[in-house]
Amino acid sequence: MTTSDPAGRLRYVYAVCRPLDAPLQAELVGVAGAPTEQLEHHGLVAIVADVPERDFAEAPLRAHLEDLDWLTATARAHQTVIAALTTVTGPLPLRLATVFRDDSGVRVMLEQEGDRFRACLDRLAGRVEWGVKVYVEEGGEGGQGAEGAEGAGKGPGQGSREGGGQAAPSSGRDYLRRRRAERTARDDTWQRAERFAQELHDELAGCAADSRTHPPQNPELARASGRNVLNAAYLVDRSEAEAFVERVDATKGREPGLRVELTGPWAGYSFAAMGPDTETDPNAAPTPDTDSDTEGGEGR
Repeated sequence: MTTSDPAGRLRYVYAVCRPLDAPLQAELVGVAGAPTEQLEHHGLVAIVADVPERDFAEAPLRAHLEDLDWLTATARAHQTVIAALTTVTGPLPLRLATVFRDDSGVRVMLEQEGDRFRACLDRLAGRVEWGVKVYVEEGGEGGQGAEGAEGAGKGPGQGSREGGGQAAPSSGRDYLRRRRAERTARDDTWQRAERFAQELHDELAGCAADSRTHPPQNPELARASGRNVLNAAYLVDRSEAEAFVERVDATKGREPGLRVELTGPWAGYSFAAMGPDTETDPNAAPTPDTDSDTEGGEGR
């Protein structure tokens, strides 16, 4: 059994799965460049690796989580391991930076949460997660681009024709009429977007084993352009994956000014928890609730 050594190592846990029927890719490395190992306990397997205590103990980890570059690199390394697992099994991904002092802490987790883990694994077996997002394209809100918005923000007589902008309103009445027309067009666009998003979600949920809707992405944090109106995940049988992708692709371009994006296949991040809908993302994997043994992200 591996325990924390004089160099100060902790046990990082990526996921829990059933014993693998096929081997993982050779020399699979993840967070901190460490090779992965399999720790088996009562029919469950934890995918683990050694990581330095100087980075993953509670205090330094808390500081690192405020470092966007470190967090991004760690999340990508974490996802590399989960993606490799997904090619050979249906893993139950654990939360980013789930660490324990030693293997005994990992075994305690597997023992205490074994029934919950097995139930989740049964639900995820033979299935993968697909993410679908719908965006209102930039300039698609009422057909008004940046220049139109700038002109609309000016008072009567302050509009400009420079650079192809809108002509200045000839009176305050024209200005108010234009503003009302812009608001109406914008409202119509959002109503159309919401109706399309709901119809698409209902259609996709109907052919998936399970589905989750998450809050729309924050436009200030999302790297994608446009305003997010649907952010959903679908748990799909592997045998139905091709048909699911074709169904989503068929909706692209159906509504002018709306963009449909498909991501995946992922491990079942959004469906790893046993409770109601949770706000999850493939770059910040959820984990079933555990007791104080993982308080602060570090096993005691």
